[in-house]
Amino acid sequence: MSHCCYDAIPTSSKLVIFDTTLQVKKAFFALVANGVRAAPLWDNKQQCFVGMLTITDFINILHRYYKSPMVQIYELEEHKIETWRGDFPLSSLLLFNAIYSLLKNKIHRLPVIDPESGNVLHILTHKRILKFLHIFGSMIPKPRFLQKRIEEAEIGTFKSIATVQETATVYDALSIFVERRVSALPVVNAQGKVVALYSRFDVINLAAQKNYNNLNMTMQEAIEGRSCCIEGVLKCYPHETLEIIINRIAEAEVHRLVLVDKEDVVRGIISLSDLLQALVLTPAGIDALFS
Repeated sequence: MSHCCYDAIPTSSKLVIFDTTLQVKKAFFALVANGVRAAPLWDNKQQCFVGMLTITDFINILHRYYKSPMVQIYELEEHKIETWRGDFPLSSLLLFNAIYSLLKNKIHRLPVIDPESGNVLHILTHKRILKFLHIFGSMIPKPRFLQKRIEEAEIGTFKSIATVQETATVYDALSIFVERRVSALPVVNAQGKVVALYSRFDVINLAAQKNYNNLNMTMQEAIEGRSCCIEGVLKCYPHETLEIIINRIAEAEVHRLVLVDKEDVVRGIISLSDLLQALVLTPAGIDALFS
């Protein structure tokens, strides 16, 4: 409550901005080339920021038109961003309010706006906020609930876990992303053991490798063909404490941990949203994830 969004901005970071007249294809190639997941959109006619282009837009485009008899997927390469511009939620001054906005609206990015110039300074993410809390948290007494085991803390998703078989197609995975509104899918084998993690960010590799016309490839093929810098599977176990989980996810700079049993069978997902809810909002008596 005593920190503003500006406090969580790193000393040095990259911000990519797209003009709305840019072609969709070029925009996604630019995301890949710059290693970013989203970009604010500038409308030159209105002389203001009007939206955000994210990987979710790319997934929705592929899912909507890949099997459409009316539109060929290659025709979409000529479309401009202004056709797909999304919502543009803005950050407030208090970091607490920004966290509430992220979780309440089920979004993963929040532009930090300079109140005087109206310029976008940074895109605030769950990962960046948790990193800030991880650093700042070492300066204050640790709450007792950090010593609770995951199995008793009830933090995370443990029912109706969205997974995908390694023999399923990439299009099947896109359908789950769209229908279930999840950000990552544990990839499991015939025995139900987790063998990989396929996230929304992995989908951008389809643009990098120009494979968006081949969504019938299996998950196994897609995983083997992705670049080496992609987030792997980080696991956690029911007996581990919340403090261990937070340290692991913050130090590895990943977005989630897959909760598994001794046989590596998926039992749950613990995401950054779950941790921010537990660390910040629950102590304040607010449940943004289910309100």
